[in-house]
Amino acid sequence: KMADHTDSTEGSSPPKQDSIVASMMQNPQVLAALQEQLGRVIGTSSGYIESLPKAVQRRIKALKNVQVSCMNLEAEFYRDVHALECKYAEKFKALYEKRDSVVNGEYEPTEEECEWESDEEDGDEKDENSEQKLSNELKDKASLDENKVDTETLPEDVRGIPEFWLTAMKNVDHIADMIQEHDEPILKNLKSIDLKFIDEEKSLEDSSEESMEGNMGFILEFHFTPNAYFNNSVLTKTYKLSCEVDKDTPFAFEGPEITTTAGHSPYMSCSAI
Repeated sequence: KMADHTDSTEGSSPPKQDSIVASMMQNPQVLAALQEQLGRVIGTSSGYIESLPKAVQRRIKALKNVQVSCMNLEAEFYRDVHALECKYAEKFKALYEKRDSVVNGEYEPTEEECEWESDEEDGDEKDENSEQKLSNELKDKASLDENKVDTETLPEDVRGIPEFWLTAMKNVDHIADMIQEHDEPILKNLKSIDLKFIDEEKSLEDSSEESMEGNMGFILEFHFTPNAYFNNSVLTKTYKLSCEVDKDTPFAFEGPEITTTAGHSPYMSCSAI
């Protein structure tokens, strides 16, 4: 039995080691270093090109220059996209502020604002996809049931939408996987998330390569109600982006990369935040 137990666990990593590896793989600096090393490996010659006729090798070099030009143009495209995000962030601002006011009970929507097409649909209306729609609705309901707020304890005159952000995040697959049990009491106090783009005041016309270089990025602001976990009402996380084609490893370019991060962690002591 002891031998069987040993065989079944052979080759598996200890839980603590797995946790360390998972933590490292979420570190932008570690990922950037790995990507750089992989880029160098990818660029290592297999000897095939060197075996081709000189005239063919010459044409391949020309194609490499064309590809680098394409990547530089792609980098310019991403910088323009960032400038557009900055431009539209201001337009979204009023809508997000209204959402926050409803969620936090600062504004009660009018009857007209509460009208929603699905609430007025005829229950007897049928279509060829009715069975599939019912199946999808049941799946959605099951997903929501797993993460729903305990409504039995809520008073009828409850303000806003309780635990809105925790519920929303738990229903987004790639975010839900990151939320651990000890995170939930903290996230129940989350009342707003703001996204601010770095260099937001720049217009699309002013988004030249020189003006945007080194200025790409965004800031996440997490606004909390007073709670027992930390004194700060706002926790921030800043992300700086790079969108430059590396001259040494140009073919490793895949778009904007997070180069640095800075900000608060709720698991630091209050005095350290």
